[in-house]
Amino acid sequence: MSTHIGAEPGDIAARVLLPGDPLRATWIAETFLEGARRYSSVRAMHGYTGTYRGEAVSVQGTGMGMPSASIYVNELIRDYDCQQLVRVGSCGAVSDRLKIRDVVLAISAATDSSMNRIRFEGLDYAATADFHLLRAAYDAAEAAGVAVTVGQLFSSDSFYSDRPELLQRMTQYGVVAVEMEANALYTLAAKHGRQALCVCTVSDHIVTGEETSTQEREQTFGDMVAVALDAILATPLPG
Repeated sequence: MSTHIGAEPGDIAARVLLPGDPLRATWIAETFLEGARRYSSVRAMHGYTGTYRGEAVSVQGTGMGMPSASIYVNELIRDYDCQQLVRVGSCGAVSDRLKIRDVVLAISAATDSSMNRIRFEGLDYAATADFHLLRAAYDAAEAAGVAVTVGQLFSSDSFYSDRPELLQRMTQYGVVAVEMEANALYTLAAKHGRQALCVCTVSDHIVTGEETSTQEREQTFGDMVAVALDAILATPLPG
């Protein structure tokens, strides 16, 4: 039983979806999983395990930001031996190639966080997705007729930034959207030899000012969830 999840051994599946919003975790469990059972509500960060097409799958809320997400990813790996961890979250588009509700598969995630600078003592670390999950997600999207963009995300420590011009500079180097967790997920998965991917839906467009409602973000981003679920089932577990 871990500190922040509190589930018993065996309660959590090897394959886990990671929404930031715990209410999205509830919606995913009720909408996509059969026989879903809540194994944790510690700090109201809900976690569920059920089955998808006969395979055990869990969904665990992680909260907002890399420090919060890192707590849950560390405990899922260390205490519950989870092998595949796929973030299903929202992102803000910074590229004119994207529009509201588009799905992004993050091949990599840059960041302004100091977490990796501390970890690697000033060296820059390129945090990247697992290729097998990324390829499976792309194939799943194509088969389902879901248009996706494969690109680099920017994982920011600040939702309200005092330096928006720095994000504009990142777009000049190929960043397509900003969110707050992918870089930490990819780094920790690499450290522990696990498979990780971030699948995001564009919830707002930083350039145009368009945005979705809170309820829409919580309960209507089904395409990314279906793509993520199909991808994990199509990808053999490591080892």
